[in-house]
Amino acid sequence: MYGGSLAGSCLADCCLWDKLHAQPRQGSVRTFDWFFGYEEAQGLLLPLLRKAGAACPPRVLDVGCGTSSLCTGLYTKCPHPVDVLGVDFSPVAVAHMNSLLEGGQGQTPLCPGHPASRLHFMQADAQNLDPVASSGSFQLVLDKGTWDAVARGGLPGAYQLLSECLRVLSPQGTLIQFSDEDPDVRLPCLEQESKGWTVNVQELGPFRGITYFAYLVQGSD
Repeated sequence: MYGGSLAGSCLADCCLWDKLHAQPRQGSVRTFDWFFGYEEAQGLLLPLLRKAGAACPPRVLDVGCGTSSLCTGLYTKCPHPVDVLGVDFSPVAVAHMNSLLEGGQGQTPLCPGHPASRLHFMQADAQNLDPVASSGSFQLVLDKGTWDAVARGGLPGAYQLLSECLRVLSPQGTLIQFSDEDPDVRLPCLEQESKGWTVNVQELGPFRGITYFAYLVQGSD
């Protein structure tokens, strides 16, 4: 849906994303996923949430959530209690996801997969999370394509994004970057800027013929 609109664009431009998120969706599909959605990621996410059981419910932050199904999938399908916050700098994306959550425009409100689960969406810049997240406050931080978009404007912005993700991550937590970028390119960047954290990579897919990668930056147990 979005591919042709992004050619040659600056992906750090909020106005661009506002226009893209405002485009009408086809049929009953009310989310849009870069790469893949919650269904493909749950096999990796659910074991990590079980390990984070000491925090009840564990807190999950999705940076640059857009209109992805990651947050809503965790909220509606995770059998364990989970407290999910999706942030995006596009007010259009945040308004759309809040409408989806609350049942706006005649839709049915989303129901949690566990009665103790919570879901919120807030407008925020992922390179400056101070207004919405204190240090060490999340057990799991998700970045699906956000590094990829920010890095289009230069690595300093991507490194600032990573720094903020690690700041709000608990010392025993996990940051996952989902991407199609080759490990030979991404891993040196993460290892250079994640001193004191363990960096690993797992292959995901192929989904629709494309192999993706989950880059895990983890604290000590």
